[in-house]
Amino acid sequence: MNALKLLILTPTALPAVTGNAMTAERWRRSLVGMGLDVRVTATEGCTARDLARDIDRFRPDILHVHNAYRAGGPLLEAAYAMPRRDLPFVVSPSGTDMNLESRVPGRRKIVDTVLRRADAVIVQSEEGRARLQEIVPEMMDRVSLVPKSFVWMGEEAHDLRASCGLGPEDVVFFMPAGVRPVKGNVECLLGFENVRRRRPGARIVFSGPALDKGYADRFRREVQRLKGFASWIPPITPSAMRSAYESADVVVNASFSEGLSNVLIEGKAAGKPLLASDIPGNRWPVLGDPGDAPMGLLFNPSEAGDFTDKALRLIDDDGLRLRLGEAGAAYARRMPGPCDEARALVAVYEKTLGRKGLVAMGQGKG
Repeated sequence: MNALKLLILTPTALPAVTGNAMTAERWRRSLVGMGLDVRVTATEGCTARDLARDIDRFRPDILHVHNAYRAGGPLLEAAYAMPRRDLPFVVSPSGTDMNLESRVPGRRKIVDTVLRRADAVIVQSEEGRARLQEIVPEMMDRVSLVPKSFVWMGEEAHDLRASCGLGPEDVVFFMPAGVRPVKGNVECLLGFENVRRRRPGARIVFSGPALDKGYADRFRREVQRLKGFASWIPPITPSAMRSAYESADVVVNASFSEGLSNVLIEGKAAGKPLLASDIPGNRWPVLGDPGDAPMGLLFNPSEAGDFTDKALRLIDDDGLRLRLGEAGAAYARRMPGPCDEARALVAVYEKTLGRKGLVAMGQGKG
């Protein structure tokens, strides 16, 4: 008997080192472990005809569209070239979909179309569900909450201090993120310039691919100007990310929009305090549930002085860094594991297909 065939469409996939790619790979590994036949296809740079051909060749039972605009948009175009247009699909909208694209008229139309055509919508946080309630309230009966997990992809060594020539006395802030406007890389770097003026031992390391040429060119120039305390290194292989986090003192997320950041979850799992922009998608991973100890500090992305103040608190107070890091590690140990996440995903797929027990019974198409 054949396994359920699932095709995950995502803007980027391995070997690209991006949040979308890491999420898709985590899902792929866990779902394959449950017996599914899973393939991941990157939609970035893929023509509608090529995407339609890939779908037709694999002949999946169901599609999982990860990112409504950047993966769902290409699917809408490809649908016209697909022999089968009734293929069921679920969508997991990104934070950018819900917080930015949904406010841009032309892009909102694509996001809305994908959400309305989807057989099910997956969110991974209560904040995401609340935002969907604002965007498409009439669709909430199709929304499922699948709590997010994390998994380390390996134990390869990567010492940020050694690779960037930093000493043990330096306080190292680490921001792994693709370089594009929504991630706030430039803004974070310029904000850190004031931090460095006041604390000469402060250092910041950025790691990630250039995803927006114009913005990345500006970022590169600023890093060169501020190379006395700032480094931009190539993307770190997924198998070495745990080691990289552990060699830093503070993990940073400066995004202007997030769904639920892999970086914040991984950073606290590594026992590091978080410094994150105070936006809807970042509050829960930093502050936790009611009654939880905070795992980091939030800063107002509209006030440069607030970033400076929060960074200085973390630099000056070793005890604060330790308490926040310990709280984050303790919370991460209570989070759902990859198998829990995979089981919840399968439940959504089965409900969508209307064939309970399909995976266990092996009744997928060949």
